[in-house]
Amino acid sequence: MGALRVGVHTGLQNITFEEVSSLWQDVEAAGLDWISVWDHFYPAAIGDTEGPNLEAVSCHGALAATTTRVRVGCLVYSAGYRHPGVLANAAATLDHISGGRLEFGIGAGWLQDEYDAYGIPFESPGTRVRRLAEAVEVIRSLWSEPTTDFAGEFYTLRSARCEPKPVQADPRIWIGGSGEKKMLPLVGRLADAWNAPFLSAEIWGRKWETVRRHAEAAGRDPESITGSANLGLALARDVTSVDRKRAELPEKFGPVWQFLEPGILACTPEEAVERCLSYAEAGAEWLIFAMRPPFDRESLDLLVTEVLPHLPRVRGEPDG
Repeated sequence: MGALRVGVHTGLQNITFEEVSSLWQDVEAAGLDWISVWDHFYPAAIGDTEGPNLEAVSCHGALAATTTRVRVGCLVYSAGYRHPGVLANAAATLDHISGGRLEFGIGAGWLQDEYDAYGIPFESPGTRVRRLAEAVEVIRSLWSEPTTDFAGEFYTLRSARCEPKPVQADPRIWIGGSGEKKMLPLVGRLADAWNAPFLSAEIWGRKWETVRRHAEAAGRDPESITGSANLGLALARDVTSVDRKRAELPEKFGPVWQFLEPGILACTPEEAVERCLSYAEAGAEWLIFAMRPPFDRESLDLLVTEVLPHLPRVRGEPDG
């Protein structure tokens, strides 16, 4: 079991910028290693799209500009929402704004209501994964090559430039998703890091081994890929209070909350320590805790003061 880095993933729905920015400052002050935002136009609940939602790229830029130490990420940009050239240039600028702290996440996209509302084609799962693969190749080339020529199924680039290049020589590309037939082979072939949300430690570990097998099949060193578990957070000091917080989960996660519950730490700090250790034993190097509004500051405080001191943590400044 290796040492862990720990971060917070902030949902941007039904929240003001002042509220989410305040949380970012508190997370960094608490000594965590990572803060990320999501990429949605609507609140991320199937069938419940009412309410405000802050935009991802602009919030990612604000996060980069208003913090000084934590890694700043997005979990994850949808490959279907923006041309990869647009994303590559935006991300390179984000790396400059943050002084080289960018963590770039990208995925195939899933919330069909958003696609339909904006007239963006919601393609089949296989097509979305192929589009994602091309986007990753285009972005990596734009970051590293003087010019990019690319002719694919979805994208064509001719002598395309991305200047300035990122501050980091080779920014890490995270791919989010857990589908075993198409997504995990892609992760093993192309990703620098993998993030999967709301899975039990047992299922996360099984999928992580699948990623590693696909990496080996692609001629890659599995140790070159970083594994991350994205977990919900609903901590309380006693069982009665835990039950109360569990009853609040539908408000934050919508009608699918029961499918996500295996990856939500709705428990006491003592149980949370054991559950976090089980992810580390399964191979996770990062634990990233999803916080959706209204933000549960008690859970964050319990995580920092009563859970993290009992976990094996990587010491020193987080780096890429």
